[in-house]
Amino acid sequence: MRTVGEKTALVTGASSGIGAATAVKLCELGFTVYGAARRLDRLEAFEAAGVRPLELDLTDDVSMRDGVERAVEATGRIDVLVNNAGYGAYGAVEDVPPEEARRQLEVNVLGAARLAQLVLPHMRARRSGTIVNVTSMGGRLHTPLGGWYHAAKFALEGLSDCLRLETRPFGIDVVVVEPGAIRTEWGAIAAGHLERISGGGAYATQARAVASALAGAAGGGRGSSPEVVADTIARAVTAARPRTRYVVGFGARPLLFARRVLPDRAFDSLVARALGTRS
Repeated sequence: MRTVGEKTALVTGASSGIGAATAVKLCELGFTVYGAARRLDRLEAFEAAGVRPLELDLTDDVSMRDGVERAVEATGRIDVLVNNAGYGAYGAVEDVPPEEARRQLEVNVLGAARLAQLVLPHMRARRSGTIVNVTSMGGRLHTPLGGWYHAAKFALEGLSDCLRLETRPFGIDVVVVEPGAIRTEWGAIAAGHLERISGGGAYATQARAVASALAGAAGGGRGSSPEVVADTIARAVTAARPRTRYVVGFGARPLLFARRVLPDRAFDSLVARALGTRS
């Protein structure tokens, strides 16, 4: 990896998992790193590694504007934005309340897009910068009871592709990172949400199977460590010419290959068998 000199990075969702690992890794590489999260108390553990805590709410425009302004005022620049924050509001499309569906899109898509809007003027002024959007293998394939989560990640993939074309003339790179199963609290949170939303109705049988898979893949021994993703992000933001997409983590490459080569119904059957939802 190249040395970075005096550069500033803003990493969202930095209080745990991939975001925390990424913030620490970029500090090690010499970046001035602002780790953003809704709760400052969860960022205290990473201050010793050099991460500067930044309170930021992706559903609050004032919070986002203030956060970016604080970083720019202190360092004069933002060279890297890592849009990592997000969550999975799992549940049957029929069951998920409209307000929850809207929040899923607001956090996972609109918040990331708004931060890009806020940092782009500073990047354009320097004619350089990198925006990393952490999507998921779930941004290119589908599973039952994850409709709103997949919709958000598919949307962020498409947004990233358009943004890459728009910002290229200004020397700005837009990179998508697509993790597979990672050992974080995400899987357990998504599983718990799924059981609350769809665990007692018409989709209860599917909900139990998918919740078990979510909790097992991310929380058990099969998932990759968050550091694997952090290392990939570090390579992307220090590369002279980063790839447009990085696939990383347990299960991502074989599943995305299967999605690419199999007809829709064949892939549907593969997913159903793997999750235990096949009737």
